[in-house]
Amino acid sequence: MKDEKANRRERYFWDLTGYLVVRGVLNAEDIASANVAIDTVLEQIPTRDMRTGDSRFLQGTGARWYSGQNLLNLPQPHCEPLRNLLVHPTVVSRLNWMCGPGFRLDHGPQFNNAVKGTEGLRMHGAGEPHREFVAYHHQDGESYCGGVTVTWNLTDCPAGGGGFACVPGSHKSQFRMPRSVRDSDEAEEAIIQPEIMAGDVLFFMDGAQTHGSHPWRNDHERRSILYKYAARAATRGVPSRELCEPETYWGEETVAEMSAVERAVMFGPASAPGSDEMFLEVDADGAVFLRKFSRV
Repeated sequence: MKDEKANRRERYFWDLTGYLVVRGVLNAEDIASANVAIDTVLEQIPTRDMRTGDSRFLQGTGARWYSGQNLLNLPQPHCEPLRNLLVHPTVVSRLNWMCGPGFRLDHGPQFNNAVKGTEGLRMHGAGEPHREFVAYHHQDGESYCGGVTVTWNLTDCPAGGGGFACVPGSHKSQFRMPRSVRDSDEAEEAIIQPEIMAGDVLFFMDGAQTHGSHPWRNDHERRSILYKYAARAATRGVPSRELCEPETYWGEETVAEMSAVERAVMFGPASAPGSDEMFLEVDADGAVFLRKFSRV
């Protein structure tokens, strides 16, 4: 159990920067068993097309993310070390004050596997535009973050060698992210890539904080497992999209006779529903109509 002084220090750093690294959580045996589990899916990891845009700094070979079956569903005994990380005491004790009691796994776990030369990921997040389901708020000594990613590192990510990068404090910024920061070009003063070693666990405000990754420059692989948690009432991804259709959320009988604009307010909660049927506007004559939604 952490002492109160250590707890206050972590909360201060979290509120100040938007991320937190807890050192040496996993021992050598924990790391080895998780790596053995990941070995079973390595051959299934695709290299996706490069997505670095016009960035000069982020260039490299295509990123490598495992997108097959849910890693929690790996056959025994390989699922066990990954399930142990799901509700690890280090995670539970901190998410209770980061997200609030009743936090839940929203999606993941995901596996990031970079080899030398793998491209970086453009900076994103910072709540642009504001999204309450991942937003950060602090009031009366308590913090709340709708979305927190917990990243378990199975290999070393030395500072300057690539991997997770962020703009500390960006979750509180009142200004739009400059393109030079988004592309990591000429942004040395703003972006840091902290040292995170095998066995360390990283918490960061996913969506509220500006974050991405730097190209992988190390001779060894990057092996990081990401669990995407949400506050109890927040919805970040699947399966919310599958459940938000009015016919599913309310039942076909309730919405069968509704007009398109009536149906628009009957969708269930979902952060990225992939539909323009739920966004309403009022025209100059006072008539309600559906409008195409844009995130720009």
